[in-house]
Formats: sequence, structure tokens, C-alpha cells
Amino acid sequence: MKQLEVQILGQSYLLGCPDGGEARLLDAVERVDTAMSKIRDAGKVRARDRIAVLAALNLAFDLSDQQRTDTPTKPTTPTSTSENSAKLVALLARLDATLGGDDQLL
Repeated sequence: MKQLEVQILGQSYLLGCPDGGEARLLDAVERVDTAMSKIRDAGKVRARDRIAVLAALNLAFDLSDQQRTDTPTKPTTPTSTSENSAKLVALLARLDATLGGDDQLL
């Protein structure tokens, strides 16, 4: 297993990577860094752990949405982008209310 040093939000991380998986890992790092940067740059959230949770939720939501469209064998009810956005906003508001002002996840 190979180790790669990467940067996410300006912080270095040393990550293990299976042989031949460097490109996929670097792509994942880029997606996480971009998602976290967008949230930080929006200016509403400053705590790194909260930014990470929100980015993870956004990425999981996108992945779930993509899996729904990639799997036509499951009967699903099509939803509009605006419905998905409203659901995401509601989920993020609940998360923000739950975390409160303490900037701690646990």
C-alpha cells in the first residue's frame, strides 16, 4: 500500500492508497476539498468539523441521487431538482440546529 500526502482546506493528510488507486484517491480528495471550500467560502460556517459534516452530507446526497438515476430497476418516484434542494436545505437546517453553537459533533 502506498501513502500519499494530500491537502484538504490547507491542512495536510497522509493517506493510505492501494496500488493503482492514486488517481481515484486524488479525485476523491479534490471533491472533498472543493465541497468543503464552497461551504467555508459561503461564510456561514467556520468550524472545520461542521464544514466536514456538511460536505459529507452534500456528497452523500449527490451519490444517493446519482445511484437512483443509475439504477432503473428500482421503482422510484422522480423528484425535481427544486424538491431535492428543499430536502437538502431542511436536512442541513436540522443538522445546524442539532449542533447548536458549540461546534462539536459529540
